[in-house]
Amino acid sequence: MEAPCQKIVWDVLPAIRAAIAVELVRCGVSQVEASRMLEIAPSAVSQYLSGKRGYRIEFENDVKQSIELLAQDLRDGKKVNLVKRTCDICHQLRDGGENQCGGGSSETSPKERCGS
Repeated sequence: MEAPCQKIVWDVLPAIRAAIAVELVRCGVSQVEASRMLEIAPSAVSQYLSGKRGYRIEFENDVKQSIELLAQDLRDGKKVNLVKRTCDICHQLRDGGENQCGGGSSETSPKERCGS
């Protein structure tokens, strides 16, 4: 049995970081600069961009918009609490009712699938 926290650590958080990295690079930020902004290794950004890491979840709607806003704030040099904003996106995903956390049956709520 996979615990909800395992799903978050192995799938959700890497997918959020990957989506932020992709958005940063799409908007003209270099991979090295994106790695600095996200406080991760440049190799991690490369793996996110190539789909080797963080590829299991695609975000939609409000979650995608929050990721885009965070990437824009990072790109614009705004002072960002990256941990808090990432946690907020994760909570938004879990609370939003969208079946984006994976796992569980269609009868399982997002909170049950992702943990709360």
